[in-house]
Amino acid sequence: MEYAIGTIAAAAFGAVLYGVVTGDSIVNALTQIIDKALNTSV
Repeated sequence: MEYAIGTIAAAAFGAVLYGVVTGDSIVNALTQIIDKALNTSV
């Protein structure tokens, strides 16, 4: 039972991750956030 729940959770996480990776607007937003974080820390 726990294995099935873990598998479903992993599949859902994979689907969300795939949606984030393939979404240009989200990728651009994350890139801007990371760039700001790196620029302010340096």
